[in-house]
Amino acid sequence: MRCSTAVVALAVAITLGGCHDMTHRAPTPVHGYVTDLKAFEAFIATHPTPEQFRAVYPDVLLVMPGGVTTLEFRTNNSRYYPELDKDGRIVGGHFS
Repeated sequence: MRCSTAVVALAVAITLGGCHDMTHRAPTPVHGYVTDLKAFEAFIATHPTPEQFRAVYPDVLLVMPGGVTTLEFRTNNSRYYPELDKDGRIVGGHFS
């Protein structure tokens, strides 16, 4: 009897374990310039695509390699120069 109870409990646990939501929610857009560098670095660590970057940080100018910009020096984290991997995902970069 004990063995069958354990088997039933295991079957219920496996069945219910598959019921949780596996979808990922899109990150909430962060308006304005980057002020929370820890959150920004955590986002970059997910290796986002340029489209994902623009969706999450719509107010930050993403300057892709080969892009042309003005020469003014910005200190408000409003312009980001990404480093891309071979698949075009952002793996690092710097503000300017």
